Amino acid sequence: MRAIVVESPGQLAWSEVPDVTAAVGEVVIDVTTAGVNRADLLQAAGLYPPPPGASDILGLEVSGVVSEVGAGVENWAVGDQVCALLAGGGYAEQVAVPAAQVMPIPAGVSLHHAAGLPEVAATVWSNLAMTAHLRAGQLVLLHGGASGIGTHAIQVAHALGARVAVTASLEKLELCRELGADILINYRDEDFVERMTEVGGADVIFDIMGASYLDRNIDALAPDGRVVVIGMQGGVKGELNIAKLLGKRAGVIATALRSRPVDGLSGKAAVISEVVQHVWLMIADGRVRPIIGAELPIEQAAAAHQLLQAGAVSGKVLLRVRD
Repeated sequence: MRAIVVESPGQLAWSEVPDVTAAVGEVVIDVTTAGVNRADLLQAAGLYPPPPGASDILGLEVSGVVSEVGAGVENWAVGDQVCALLAGGGYAEQVAVPAAQVMPIPAGVSLHHAAGLPEVAATVWSNLAMTAHLRAGQLVLLHGGASGIGTHAIQVAHALGARVAVTASLEKLELCRELGADILINYRDEDFVERMTEVGGADVIFDIMGASYLDRNIDALAPDGRVVVIGMQGGVKGELNIAKLLGKRAGVIATALRSRPVDGLSGKAAVISEVVQHVWLMIADGRVRPIIGAELPIEQAAAAHQLLQAGAVSGKVLLRVRD
C-alpha cells in the first residue's frame, strides 16, 4: 500500500510502505479521507513521536470502508462505512485500528466529510462534557474559536445550553457567531480577561495555548471555574499563581487524547461510546455539523500542513485518499 512518509523534518512523500493486517480486536479500513491535525504538523517536524506501539505514519482520524475484520470483532463487518479515531496511521491507503475506536458515519454527513469528526468530537466531548462537566447556563471561553476544534466546540457547547465566548481573528469571528458563539473577542485587539471579567468570568476555559495564556486564563475564570488545557501552541512552561487558584477555588486540568489507552475509565473506547451516544445525535438533528475549510489530495499533504500552520482556513483540513 501507499502512505505519506516523513523523509526528513517537514519533507513528506507519497510512497510504498508495508501492508497492514487486522490483529485481534482490530479492523482494517480502506481509507477514503484523512483529517489533518496540529499533532501531525508536530510529528512531521520531528517534535511529537507517536505513543509506544502506534504507527509512525501520520494521521489521527479517517473515514472509509471496512475491508478486514480481526478475530474477536463482532460489531463491524466488511463493507461497513465508518470513521475512526487513531493513534497514528491515517495518511495511508489502509489503516488498522482497534474496533472500539471505530464509529458509524453520522446521519446526514458524507463519507468524505466524516473524516473531520473523530478527533474534534472526541476531544471536545471528553473535555467539555466528561472532564469539565459543562452544563446549561454556564459560560465557556474557547480559545481559537475558528479552528477545527473551536468550530466543533462552539456548536456542542451551544447544544448543551451553555453560553459561548470565543477568541479568534477579526475576519473569522462572523463564522463563530453563525455557529452559536455569544461573545466574540478579537484576540489581536481585545483583552479576553477584561471581557470575561465584565460578564462575571468563565466557568470553563478550553485552552489550546498552554503556557502563554496560563496566568491570564486564571484571571478570566469565574469562582469555582476550571481551565482545561489541551494544547501547547503558546509554550510548555508557565508560572502558576497558587493564591489566585485558592481565591477562586479554581482548577487547572491538562488532558491528552492520543496517548490514552483503548480501554479503562479514561480510555478511548469510553470516549467513543459517549461521542456516538451524544454528539452523533446532535449531528443527526442538525445542531452540530462538520466545518470543512479545505480538501486536498493526499499527495498534497505538505501543502495541507502549510494551510493549517498559517491559519489560512477555518474548520478542518482534509486529505482525499480515494473517491
